[in-house]
Amino acid sequence: MSSTTTERVVRAYFATVADLASTEDDLRPLLHDDAVVVEHPNPVTPTGARRTTAEVLTGFASGKALLSEQSFDVHEVLVAGERAAVRATWRGVVGQDRGSFAAGTVLTAEMAGFLTVRDERVVEHETFDCYPPFGS
Repeated sequence: MSSTTTERVVRAYFATVADLASTEDDLRPLLHDDAVVVEHPNPVTPTGARRTTAEVLTGFASGKALLSEQSFDVHEVLVAGERAAVRATWRGVVGQDRGSFAAGTVLTAEMAGFLTVRDERVVEHETFDCYPPFGS
């Protein structure tokens, strides 16, 4: 697979995830049937998570229900064959009171992600999300 194809798929994946109007049907073609997404521990997911394709699709819908706005600013994508390293900033606005987050709370995270693209679909995504202290 070409580096251009890998980068195109990675950028489409992040754009689809960020778009609150996108659906599971928009995301599904970008994920390999055997995809694994690993989220390392962070303040939002303190124990981290390892999700299958089905779990990612379910979480995709749940996350959209929580947020009123969301964006990914992809700063750079470094590609070597089917592997990509991504540096991005994620921003989300909480749309309804949930736990310790009041509606209107703006969350940001600096993100480093490592993805593998096979057959023009994401098969692995490992993410390291760094949040500034909440309430600052």
